[in-house]
Amino acid sequence: MKKICIIFGHHNTKDSFNAAIRDTFIDEATKIGHQIDLINLFDEEEQLPFYRSDINPPPELVLKYRKRLENADVMFLMSACHNLRMNGILENWIDWVLHPKWFFSYRSLLPDSKFFGNYGFPVAGAMKNKIGVVSMTYGGPMISYFNFSLFDNIPFRRLKKSVFQLGGLKTKYLRFYSVLPNMDQQTFERNMKKVRAFARKL
Repeated sequence: MKKICIIFGHHNTKDSFNAAIRDTFIDEATKIGHQIDLINLFDEEEQLPFYRSDINPPPELVLKYRKRLENADVMFLMSACHNLRMNGILENWIDWVLHPKWFFSYRSLLPDSKFFGNYGFPVAGAMKNKIGVVSMTYGGPMISYFNFSLFDNIPFRRLKKSVFQLGGLKTKYLRFYSVLPNMDQQTFERNMKKVRAFARKL
């Protein structure tokens, strides 16, 4: 069984569709023995400041979040898609927490070279070989995002190729489209079945 740290980035932590995904996943995961560590970012008493690279060392809260991830087997990010990005509070959390040298470090191939000293490769850090899960909800149908799927800057591709791979994470996805206020009950239940099946396969 796995220890799963959920980082929930939706402002409505009570009765939103994203909250339903979170609660359904937790219900199914705990039934089969997984342990859950839940972080509702909007409900946290202490909030991270906007990310700035010149704040060093990072806030104590960052170190606490990292410790919780170190104790987990799975990091599960949950958010709606906003302008082809995750929610701002979760993107800010990623900038602070998944950062060198804790998450990865950089090793130069030719450190003494005047011309090629910046060329090298990332070395995974504290999250190496753990699982990174991304749950994203989109307001429109899948076809609306098809043109963007060829590019690496949409959330799930960017996170996998530009973030998760740096830290050596194995990546899994949950994606939901046409998440609108008028979702009918049948569609809602079908989506919840998808969440439960994902929890059982994790």
